[in-house]
Amino acid sequence: MSFLLEWRVHEEALMINAALEGRPVSGSRSEYTQVALPNDANLLGNVLGGHIMHLTDLCGGLAAWRHARRPVVTVSVDCVSFLRPVRVGHVLILKSSVNRVFNSSMEVGVKVWVEDRNTGEVHHTSSAYLTFVALDDNGRPVSVPPVLPETDDEKRRFEAAGRRREGRLQAHNSGSSKSCRNQS
Repeated sequence: MSFLLEWRVHEEALMINAALEGRPVSGSRSEYTQVALPNDANLLGNVLGGHIMHLTDLCGGLAAWRHARRPVVTVSVDCVSFLRPVRVGHVLILKSSVNRVFNSSMEVGVKVWVEDRNTGEVHHTSSAYLTFVALDDNGRPVSVPPVLPETDDEKRRFEAAGRRREGRLQAHNSGSSKSCRNQS
């Protein structure tokens, strides 16, 4: 596809997006809870990081789908950090919401907590930023309604998502990857 044709398609998509009615962040909020079982763990009794990543993708995808109201696919995961182990028998609590929409793509933030079912203590154990793209009936990217941040926290996450996107685009164009520690 030529540059001019790509630009026209991009401009048309932006006009379609501008015509879409925005939706509040709260409409995308999702929560996923699961008890950590032995088949989710390694020999030390800690839940596998890959299992937590799988749950993170599911919870993030649910938030993206709730916002777009159409099928979504995972395009990227910026960063997953594991702050503390999750043991067999603990309860995983994942919460997600759309931080910002960029035409057909959406950044979704997912935060993971672990609850000790015996003591009731809850600790933050992991966070991630994922990018999802909404698809039309033919499997092609389609514009998504803008997200409307309402609270101060939602507005902060909206602005931070824009900075992260700029960083992702710069890293992509330069062929490098960005460290998780540099994202805020």
